[in-house]
Amino acid sequence: MTMTVASVMTITVASVTRDVPFHVVAEKLIATGVGALPVLDPGGVVVGMISEADLLRKEDFKERYYGEYYYPPLRTRLRRRSGARRETSAEGVTAGELMSSPAIVVAADSPVVLAARLMERHGIKRLPVVDDLGRLAGIVTRRDLLKVFLRPDADIAGDAGRHADILQVDALKITVADGVLTLSGSVERRSQADAAARAADRLDGVVAVHSQITWTQDDTAPVTVRTPA
Repeated sequence: MTMTVASVMTITVASVTRDVPFHVVAEKLIATGVGALPVLDPGGVVVGMISEADLLRKEDFKERYYGEYYYPPLRTRLRRRSGARRETSAEGVTAGELMSSPAIVVAADSPVVLAARLMERHGIKRLPVVDDLGRLAGIVTRRDLLKVFLRPDADIAGDAGRHADILQVDALKITVADGVLTLSGSVERRSQADAAARAADRLDGVVAVHSQITWTQDDTAPVTVRTPA
């Protein structure tokens, strides 16, 4: 069974609308203890995310550009395009003007691994979870994703047993201890053993796979073709 985002996400989510002023966003971030808030339109659709970094950018802009002795560092002068984005958002006074948009979101029925990949790809720690219309349905964090690895060993073993066809070999013995799944038994070809180990590693909650499978024929070895002399 593939665990979905809906099974690990938090349903109660603090959020703001576009017109919420700077100081209210700051107060809400502090009060909730989170690092970022979804920004919603009047219909509840996620249009952006506003984070501590977005708010600090405003103060940083004031200090850098209006300080008495400030001189832009070389990297700022060379990256004018990026600097222009920072300057524009730093002048904003509402969530809609300060937010990062568009927001990176994930659907509630997406597999947990997709959420993990999105976070890794974009360097973020949380994702708004949306329904089919893009409306906010929840939030999923890196900590939530760790719940996958807290599945009981019996549940993991049960999944492996119910999906023996996925492992491609029915005669294997499957044991699980502390999330480590061990496969043992004998098969005809080495490729079967390798395929079973790869399939087991994809089961939700599996921390590692130990393969003790033996085989009689190594069909993965390269074949040497001899040409006549």
